[in-house]
Amino acid sequence: MAKCYRSELVGAFGCPIDENPTGVMEEAAFAAKGLDYRYLTIKVEKGDLEDAMKAVRAFHMKGINITIPHKVAVLNYLDELSEAAGIIGAVNMVVNRDGKLYGENTDGKGYLKSLTDAGVSPAGKCITVLGAGGAARAISVECALAGVKKIYIANIEREQGEELTAMLKEKTGVEAEFLMWDHTLDVPDDTEILSNATSVGLYPHTDQKPNINYDTIRPDMVVTDVIFNDPNSLFLREAGARGAKTINGLGMLVNQGALNFTMWTGVEAPVDVMTDTLKREFDLK
Repeated sequence: MAKCYRSELVGAFGCPIDENPTGVMEEAAFAAKGLDYRYLTIKVEKGDLEDAMKAVRAFHMKGINITIPHKVAVLNYLDELSEAAGIIGAVNMVVNRDGKLYGENTDGKGYLKSLTDAGVSPAGKCITVLGAGGAARAISVECALAGVKKIYIANIEREQGEELTAMLKEKTGVEAEFLMWDHTLDVPDDTEILSNATSVGLYPHTDQKPNINYDTIRPDMVVTDVIFNDPNSLFLREAGARGAKTINGLGMLVNQGALNFTMWTGVEAPVDVMTDTLKREFDLK
């Protein structure tokens, strides 16, 4: 058989995207599994997404990650959605199946895996989610599908927060309540899992933290953050100082990346390699 000089292509579309480390992790995983794949981190501005999605088919790419600001707009260019992606109304990855583009949202699934990896089951628990954007939607929908008892959605913008709360109740049947977050927020007393799903604390703004009353965090809470750069966020440090169990965003990033890897390649992802690669990238022990 003739030697093949063509690499399979995957990657990411977004803007801004220069500081997105996903490619480092995925390339290390491809190398570990001996796969001739390349991950391309591509700047795609608003207005250019249609052309970019045509390129996925034209270049016979295996798939693509989708990030800000395209997670909702990309729905216009897909042939099929997973159940969760359909409920969430946003996609963070696409698989090219012989020219048919299938959309999935692995953010929430990666979040759930980071919980279970830490020995935490969301089933039957009450969760408070800070934010109502893409990450919050993915997390809250997957938690609802996993059987949480109640979800509080705290958001600065009322319309967005109330829309997400109503959607959760209508499409998943979970008990959900909106909290207007225009002040220093007290974490509800019945909260068992507290999740920061905002971008507050993301590099280079590592000196910032969500505006909550940190003294309402209890030692029996599990406190999570979607921030992966810096994963040792000020939010988590404040929670840890009050005795709470903390889970950083690195696990969520690795786990969603591992799901993407497997959906693109059909091969089980080398999660340890991916984790170690990101730890080196961020100078973590």
